[in-house]
Amino acid sequence: MQNLTATLVQCELAWESPAQNREHLESLIAGERDNTDIVVLPEMFTTGFSMNAEGNAEPPGGDTEQWLRRMAAALNCAVTGSIATRDGNAVFNRMLFATPDSVTHYDKRHLFRMAGEEQHYAPGHSRVCVTWRGWRVLLQVCYDLRFPVFSRNRGDYDLALYVANWPVARREHWRCLLQARAIENLACVVGVNRVGEDGNGLHYSGDSLALDAHGHHLADMKEGAETRRVTFDAEALAAHRERFPFHLDADDFSLPAS
Repeated sequence: MQNLTATLVQCELAWESPAQNREHLESLIAGERDNTDIVVLPEMFTTGFSMNAEGNAEPPGGDTEQWLRRMAAALNCAVTGSIATRDGNAVFNRMLFATPDSVTHYDKRHLFRMAGEEQHYAPGHSRVCVTWRGWRVLLQVCYDLRFPVFSRNRGDYDLALYVANWPVARREHWRCLLQARAIENLACVVGVNRVGEDGNGLHYSGDSLALDAHGHHLADMKEGAETRRVTFDAEALAAHRERFPFHLDADDFSLPAS
């Protein structure tokens, strides 16, 4: 396993304006070709955290998925973030992981009831890990961060990605929980959040983080729009896991299918 570089894109999002957001994000990541392995965008990066699920939903293979494919091919990396997607009779908050050759998706399992998300979106049921450039990557969306059982490392991932619209009022929860997920799972963690104000008047401070398996901050973006590149050390991760194999003493458990 070689080192892996991730680019964290912490930005403002135009409310329910997919084309405008895609154009803006494309300008932010245009210089990443051959400089990164994964570009990580926020949750609902085309619309902001809108409960207008029906109005915003794209079909599988829609404009934004095609845009992600083009960006992945143009930049020679993976590009990931979540959007509202209608699949069958339901709309999902779907995280897409696009590479130059394929697209994998994860549907957000834990829906944020305090905003009524569960009234507008259907929950996903399956945990999803993808393998990219030798690293096993767990895909997670925002509120999933509060549920450590769902993200428990079963020896199946090296890096967890959390994409979010996490309001400033709970910024310390976000920061502490990301660090906890890294430490308890012997895994690297990236959390990418937006900044600015959304159409509901909620404010976002960013605080996007990249953490190694010790919970050390490799990137702490705090407030303000910024694009930051960070490299994870594969050899250091393997050495940490060998020296501190906490997973060997973990309690066994299983998750229900739904």
